[in-house]
Amino acid sequence: MSTQRYSVTPHPIETLLTWVKSGEIAIPEIQRPFVWDAIKVRNLLDSLYQGYPVGYLIAWRNPTVKLKDGTSSAGKRILIDGQQRVTALMAALLGMEVVNKRYRTVRIRIAFHPIEEVFEVRNPAIVKDPAWIDDVASVFAPDASLMELSEEYIAKNPDADRRRVSLVLEQLRKIIYNHVGLIELSDDLDIETVAEIFIRVNSAGAELSQADFAMSKIAVNESFGGNELRKAIDYFCHLAVSPESFSHIEKNDRQFAASEFLPRMRWLKDVNDDLYDPTYTDMLRVSFTSEFGRGKLQDLVALLSGRNFETKQYEESIAEESFTKLRNGVIRFMNQTNFERLTMILRSSGFLTSNMIRSRNAVNFAYIIYLRGRSENLPAAEIEQVVRRWYAMSILTRRYSGSPESVFDFDIRQIESRGLRAYADSVIENELPDTFWTGMLPQLLDTSSATSPYFIAYLAAQARLGDRGFLSRDITVRDLLLNRGDRHHIFPREHLKRLKYSRGQYNQIANFVMAQSEINIAINDRDPKDYFAELKNQCVGGALKYGAINDIDEMKANLEANCVPIGMLYGEITGYEEFLAERRRLMAQKIKEWFKVLS
Repeated sequence: MSTQRYSVTPHPIETLLTWVKSGEIAIPEIQRPFVWDAIKVRNLLDSLYQGYPVGYLIAWRNPTVKLKDGTSSAGKRILIDGQQRVTALMAALLGMEVVNKRYRTVRIRIAFHPIEEVFEVRNPAIVKDPAWIDDVASVFAPDASLMELSEEYIAKNPDADRRRVSLVLEQLRKIIYNHVGLIELSDDLDIETVAEIFIRVNSAGAELSQADFAMSKIAVNESFGGNELRKAIDYFCHLAVSPESFSHIEKNDRQFAASEFLPRMRWLKDVNDDLYDPTYTDMLRVSFTSEFGRGKLQDLVALLSGRNFETKQYEESIAEESFTKLRNGVIRFMNQTNFERLTMILRSSGFLTSNMIRSRNAVNFAYIIYLRGRSENLPAAEIEQVVRRWYAMSILTRRYSGSPESVFDFDIRQIESRGLRAYADSVIENELPDTFWTGMLPQLLDTSSATSPYFIAYLAAQARLGDRGFLSRDITVRDLLLNRGDRHHIFPREHLKRLKYSRGQYNQIANFVMAQSEINIAINDRDPKDYFAELKNQCVGGALKYGAINDIDEMKANLEANCVPIGMLYGEITGYEEFLAERRRLMAQKIKEWFKVLS
């Protein structure tokens, strides 16, 4: 028989708010800043006034920690679901300021109309209208008198029913006595169990990831600077996407601006590179794995709580050490040289734009390898080579697409014990033997997914090797990728449709080349045997119908660079299936050539 390791208790809203103010319940602010708009706050107050349920809150108690002096400290409750609702109530009812999406400290003021019994977001018209109480926080102020409030309202609205106004204001005041269910989870529950409870209870069915739990642990810690560290993680990720927000953060979060972190991310304010815009999950993964030599974020949560994996006890000294290590990892992550060197390595490999980065975890581990290489004092050129090859291997084998945490954990532990270079070389040799290029890769290229990692690797290969676009004399594939050139069907789509081919067949990635739009338009839906014959003709004095190549050797070189069988030029390959099989083989060889260049 299982033991119930949680309790469900209804508490008045007033009690919950008191607990939050006193710190008995900690709000970790996983989402920063306050993300609700004022209308949602208004709707929450209206639901409470109408007596409607507003969902459960979920709190998870931190484990009891052994302090340095030998005494024990009972862990505080962390609110892991209901943060936005509680923050909204504190803002609207208690007049607490919140930080908005532009990192400005603002008051959210909700107005109330006692006669119509409706709530509204305060606006200039409401402020001028005496029929409204323009800020409900005045009703809930500790020194507020309902009698005086009623008298003031009647004085401004002499036609209002005095008794009704008094009763309505009394009903409004009573919403803080409404009960909300608090689910308290035991401190001995593991992350997976807590996540499962969260998903089952949360009406929106939202998932709470292990990164969310880690952010909770970080945010509520004040002893070792966790609250400031959480801000650093969140602000860095925000600035990577919106560098223009730097001035807002600097101006409106003075305390953080005075910390060591904001100067370290100042460089982001002038950067508009979106190749790798990390989320807080990415930043935690990289910082934790590279610094701790572990890959599972549940271990980070345990370590930040002070978990001693040998004694199974919780010790303050371990928590302190873990926060210090994580802080160091975060600082290394946000270092301009490190971050820009990673993106430079990716671009130099041929991954030019953000839409060519399809596996975030592959990038994350590439960054981990870069940071570990720096820690091992490997020469810069050697680090770059290892990162390029490992990232290419990762996407070609989809190494981190299944259970990334387990693979992260395995890889980093092997790197710890064997050294980066030795382990990377052995894995790459094992994962990409000669049979991969000749046997497996051509089969993997048998797909119609334009986001296939194999097609992206092929495009990266063309970009890195400096190939010209299909039938282009001067424009490179790199130019086309950076300027959104056309993906042209060698066997035109409409032509194959007429032959009754399905979408999955005519959109095979082996049927795509990067081409200038004018060349694509000129070919239109012509039968390949016809337009390839005209290509051959334009190389022996005929009219230039498709591009500017008029030399047969140059034409052959262009087809070879684009992995188009030369036999197409001479009518030796006319069948679509035959063409696809041969082109997949050539594309696989192109990718192999690229991988060798990365070495």
